[in-house]
Amino acid sequence: MFEHLKKSDSEVYEIVKKEYRRQEECLELIASENFASYPVLEAASSFFTNKYAEGYPGKRYYGGCGPCDEIERTAQERCRKLFNAEHANVQPHSGTQANMAVYFSVLSPGDTIMGMHLSHGGHLSHGHPTSFSGRYFHTVPIELDRRTGMIDYDVVNRLAEKTKPKLIVAGASAYSRIIDFKKFREICDHVGAYLMSDIAHIAGLVVAGLHPSPFPHSDFVTTTTHKTLRGPRGGLAMCRKEFAELLDKNIFPGIQGGPFMHIIAAKAVAFGEAMKPEFRLYQEQIVKNSKALAEGLIEEKFNLVSGGTDNHMILVDLRNKGIKGNLAQYILEEAGITSNKNSIPNDTEKPFITSGIRLGTPAVTTRGMKEAQMKQIAVFISRAINSADNKEALKEIKKEVRKMTDTFPIYGWTE
Repeated sequence: MFEHLKKSDSEVYEIVKKEYRRQEECLELIASENFASYPVLEAASSFFTNKYAEGYPGKRYYGGCGPCDEIERTAQERCRKLFNAEHANVQPHSGTQANMAVYFSVLSPGDTIMGMHLSHGGHLSHGHPTSFSGRYFHTVPIELDRRTGMIDYDVVNRLAEKTKPKLIVAGASAYSRIIDFKKFREICDHVGAYLMSDIAHIAGLVVAGLHPSPFPHSDFVTTTTHKTLRGPRGGLAMCRKEFAELLDKNIFPGIQGGPFMHIIAAKAVAFGEAMKPEFRLYQEQIVKNSKALAEGLIEEKFNLVSGGTDNHMILVDLRNKGIKGNLAQYILEEAGITSNKNSIPNDTEKPFITSGIRLGTPAVTTRGMKEAQMKQIAVFISRAINSADNKEALKEIKKEVRKMTDTFPIYGWTE
């Protein structure tokens, strides 16, 4: 592997090797990250990298697109079957671009959208003022219940009645509980709004039947193809048949040019993998591991937003530990544990500081780890946070982490 790169560009090769070692030697607990399979990686680095294919199957602007048409149709067909979707567009380069295409399909600048506030679990593309979504549209933020840390659908309904949004976003980037798409649909029907469900984090759980599906309640469904779905980094947009032509037009030529055919090939592989029976078992273990990690953290006296988890992620409120999210992220990385600082509901800290961290179990589950390892990881996290000023203690934890990761290799690449 990488023999040509090693020979032609040793500098880049060494950096690639460093990243491989980092992934192999550290515990990856970022909820939005995962390890793609070798078949997905091979498809993503295939000869499709070389091909321009602006347009859609059967209607391209370039010649020589026969195989491109085949692979895109395969990806579309598998996607529709996997999600039970009426229409699927596999071209979005990211989840944010999938969201953008939906907005531009049914909204005009200045229209009102409702989505979860960034510090209450939402994503930048759900209406944050620094994002295009907050600059082009008037946004009404949805906040979690202060007592439970969960969505209060009665409050959302009253807010929708008051603000009359044209589109409501059901979905989150840091919400550890079940999202009730049916209730969101009822709210949308009540105020005459479109429903877009962003399932970027929970797509794998949805196709495995471990989280309620956004279909048939949603007008549009967007997602990324990595995270719990365990495919290549990319986006995906689905919709009812009545919006198919509009959505396709707003992806190309609306917001994108040529699609990344090598990534579409890798998406097709990932969709195929997600159709296999073992994928459901894998998703079940992700949830079991998440619950075990949450239990372990509670035993270590950490406060969890909403008190626990129903999915693959955990949001930790660090205020009782006397440490900010950015410092906790740094300390954990020094101990060989990768996480990300994250705002918590009603956070008074700036987004680059935060009062919390977000943790997830997809990547460690891909390695083959189970509940026993999650309990040990909770202890590692606790020891590291309590050893923030002790470099020797952090080094010792890192050694123990390395022993664990050596037992659960990812790819097993050797030079």
